[in-house]
Amino acid sequence: MRQQISEQPASPWALLAAVLLPPLGVFMARGLTPAFWLTVVLTLFAWIPGSVLALALLLAPRHIPIR
Repeated sequence: MRQQISEQPASPWALLAAVLLPPLGVFMARGLTPAFWLTVVLTLFAWIPGSVLALALLLAPRHIPIR
């Protein structure tokens, strides 16, 4: 069964968290999902890839179907 991705815009706090601490921003918007763990891994490698993915997940959720 496919999880529905919210159509609501991301909160300003989640966007700020996505820039400062990317996994926190994804967690605030989506919870403990594979997208969260992918953001954790990318942030451990380098902050910028994690931040880019987090912002993409929050700003364009329909284009990135990671649950």
